[in-house]
Amino acid sequence: MFRYEYGLWALMHLLGTVFWIVLLVALIWALISWLNRKNMPMVGYHPTPPPSQLSALEILRQRYARGEIDDVTFQQMRERLEAPTAPGQQQDT
Repeated sequence: MFRYEYGLWALMHLLGTVFWIVLLVALIWALISWLNRKNMPMVGYHPTPPPSQLSALEILRQRYARGEIDDVTFQQMRERLEAPTAPGQQQDT
């Protein structure tokens, strides 16, 4: 009978230890998840919109600023972009 009680005590001790280890791991995981969610807005923060969301005029200005196009080309393309399109006409792209 002594062996049975000792075995039961050892099993309960082992289960208690496993319980506390699992609880500690779960708390650490929850803390890390909470901290990641809290800092989420800072991850991938871009002060300017991505290139796919820039307007054609903004792209033109950037190309001019980088020196890819000259002043005359910039003026012609800007006027073409800012010109109102009449109904039924298609704007050249």
